[in-house]
Amino acid sequence: MDNFFMDAINKCQQGWRKVIATASIYGVPIPCFSTALAFYDGYRSKRLPANLIQAQRDYFGAHTYELLEKPGEWIHTNWTGHGGNVTASTYQH
Repeated sequence: MDNFFMDAINKCQQGWRKVIATASIYGVPIPCFSTALAFYDGYRSKRLPANLIQAQRDYFGAHTYELLEKPGEWIHTNWTGHGGNVTASTYQH
């Protein structure tokens, strides 16, 4: 991110969060503000809990997942004990 924008966001971030929290408390919908903040939080974070989404996709569709400690190695877990080692191997990683 460009330093100009990073500095501007850092200066205003506390107020941005307070506006969203206050609007939420009073039931005022501000979807653009809250979505933009969620996007920013995702953008600035090196690692997020998306592993839960990968696990759910693997459970319901055998899509496989990648472990952080084994980059490039895609794994499928037989979550239920039924179905063997079936995976959706047509996906390209």
